[in-house]
Amino acid sequence: MEKKFEIGSKTFVLDQAKAEEAYAAKRVINGRETMAFNLLPLRYKWAYDIYRSMKSNHWEPEDIPMQKDIEQWQSHDLLTDSERWIIRMGIGYFSAAEGIVGDNIIHVVRELVTAPELKLVLGRHAHEENIHADSLLYMISSLGINPHECEAMFEQIETVRNKNEFVTGVSRELRRDIDLTDPANKQLLAKNIFVFGQCMEGTQFYGLFGMILSLYRQNKFPGIGQMFRYTLRDESNHIEVFRNLFMDLVEENKEIWTEAFQQELTDLMREAVRLEKEFISDCLPVSSVGLTAQEFLQYIDYIADRRLEGVGLKPLNRGTENPFPWLAEMMDIQKEQNFFEGRVTEYQKASALEVVHDDEL
Repeated sequence: MEKKFEIGSKTFVLDQAKAEEAYAAKRVINGRETMAFNLLPLRYKWAYDIYRSMKSNHWEPEDIPMQKDIEQWQSHDLLTDSERWIIRMGIGYFSAAEGIVGDNIIHVVRELVTAPELKLVLGRHAHEENIHADSLLYMISSLGINPHECEAMFEQIETVRNKNEFVTGVSRELRRDIDLTDPANKQLLAKNIFVFGQCMEGTQFYGLFGMILSLYRQNKFPGIGQMFRYTLRDESNHIEVFRNLFMDLVEENKEIWTEAFQQELTDLMREAVRLEKEFISDCLPVSSVGLTAQEFLQYIDYIADRRLEGVGLKPLNRGTENPFPWLAEMMDIQKEQNFFEGRVTEYQKASALEVVHDDEL
């Protein structure tokens, strides 16, 4: 079907069939190559919907007051050594991890996907990782922590280094010219998306989230706690981006979804859980923040199973219960008022819909 536009002495003909052909050629990978960043018509509507939610959730670290955190950090009697250690481990780990995620998005995943709306949401995802990294710098400078300590923590503390090497090794496999018509290479990309989305951001981030937000519940580190709440809300979107991307990649390339590949992914999650549990033991070597390390270990089992089931894989520990149901409440920050100024804190626009779901916890 053709549509003609006659403007003055010129006639312009638009061929709908060709446009529909271009739409049909959109794929997660190996799709229509074009230099034009034409989002419409959307094939992956979920990507654009999440992009809009991410954009409406925008926040800036400097907008969050840190005075009370500074007072507590500098005091001699308001905090225990264990509580200070949790903050140091949180800042030390995330100051490296956020950059690793963002670098993998930009230099691996976004380079390989072909649909413009996927590139759009991945660009926003990487931007939010920059905001998270910036928030860590803000925490470090506010508390007066020596930045070399952070570098030392992610290079010299074995459990931190092991977690980082687990994901950087997966990222390194795709940093080369790669033929994505080869099923083995398609599996490498699917593995990367699974590891970064479901194992790292979806599971290995959650031990520290729980510890720091436990401190926040006790009116300790209100500024840091608020930034981690915003970060946790962002991570919920990130997990969903990579989950949808993974599912669509598999759906369009069914030949990769072999029993052996499913077992490989399950084993990767099992390894991610093992590394996270060792890390939790370093973060919380003694009971603190009113919780025990055992509760956090159970929480990681619970989270890991949710991530596996979310992509169609069998859980590792079926029936594990969530020991921290209050974390779901921590996510519900849309209607909360600013604890310093009594104004609405959400950077979310009034028209934006809340996209965080309790089942993500």
